Amino acid sequence: MLPAAQFAMAAADLHHRTPEFRALYQRVLGQLRTFVGSQNDVVLLTSSGTGAMEAAVANLTSPGDRVLVLTAGKFGERWTGLAMAFGCQPDVVSAPYGQTLSLETVRAALRSDTRVVLMQATETSTGVRHDVQAVAELLRSTGSDALLVVDAITGLGTTHLDMDAWGVDVLIGGSQKAVMIPPGLAYLAVSERAWKRMETTKNPRYYFDLRKERKVASKGESAYTPGVALIAALGAALDYIAAQADGDLAKGRALLVENAETCAAMMRAAVPALGMRLFAPDVPASAVTAVMPPEGVDSGVIVKELKSRFGTIVANGQGEMKGHLFRVAHLGFFDPLDTLAVIGALEQVTASSLPVSKFELGDALAAAQRVFADRSRIVDKSVSAPSPTPASTEPVAVGR
Repeated sequence: MLPAAQFAMAAADLHHRTPEFRALYQRVLGQLRTFVGSQNDVVLLTSSGTGAMEAAVANLTSPGDRVLVLTAGKFGERWTGLAMAFGCQPDVVSAPYGQTLSLETVRAALRSDTRVVLMQATETSTGVRHDVQAVAELLRSTGSDALLVVDAITGLGTTHLDMDAWGVDVLIGGSQKAVMIPPGLAYLAVSERAWKRMETTKNPRYYFDLRKERKVASKGESAYTPGVALIAALGAALDYIAAQADGDLAKGRALLVENAETCAAMMRAAVPALGMRLFAPDVPASAVTAVMPPEGVDSGVIVKELKSRFGTIVANGQGEMKGHLFRVAHLGFFDPLDTLAVIGALEQVTASSLPVSKFELGDALAAAQRVFADRSRIVDKSVSAPSPTPASTEPVAVGR
């Protein structure tokens, strides 16, 4: 967690129906619009990211609506469950774990009565990046009236996204990811097309009625009791991101993305030298790298040793992938020096506990160092990695 956000939370003794909070709330909503990179209105919810996913389905669909779910992992599968919970008819285009979606398969599944397309920007459970721009262009080129809803909970701040130019209708983010504060807030940038759709949809909504939130947000209020301390923390985190680019939040966001891309590239370079394999080598995300352990090794062994010996937190695989891969996060308050520390710890675990042949201490670190050196030379300094932050062994949350 970002230290500045911790301090802001500790000092957040505001009542949520006061002028002081209204000023904070309006400022944070404006910052979020810049951070998302959109001219659209942004709605902030006191909930986990899954709450925002539910809100998107509840507000944009009616019972019986046909929706298209694009899935290649556990969080993509969540869209199917949400659609069914609200009485929709989901058509599902799936790809094997570790892979992305075929555009031709998406095209074939798209119907004239498809009302909404639901997808991820990055699939955190498998470390895969999906091509949101290509899906958006496909919808435009076919003349589809379907709204495009993108779960960018781990995509924002780790992937270059252009909601307005691409034609994304809803872009969803969460507080415990790249904005570096605890879980408990979710936000949605919503296009005018989507706002209009809400006027005719029939699914029930109450707490997650986005129209209520939009109406009162213009007055600096939330429809229900907000997470005041978390909102103060979010404002501090967005200030911190802007400060990395001399107060320019849009450039600060670009710096944050480049930082994640650099850390992810370093990790990907180190994996083969550890005698391990990347789970998604062809379409890797920069939010998280999914790594397959050596043959015959349960990934839980690596997760436990990293924590017990070095205080380093990585995540095991989810569902049926538990024991078959572990995931290293690169988002938020995490920089190349932290990445080198994780790789060094992985080298020690490999050397002492794993059956890997042809392994030499230092090889993985050297591979990562070369990537960092190369990226430092070629990346324009205006969008290079943020100034180094203190090394952190705090867990980076990968849940919803």
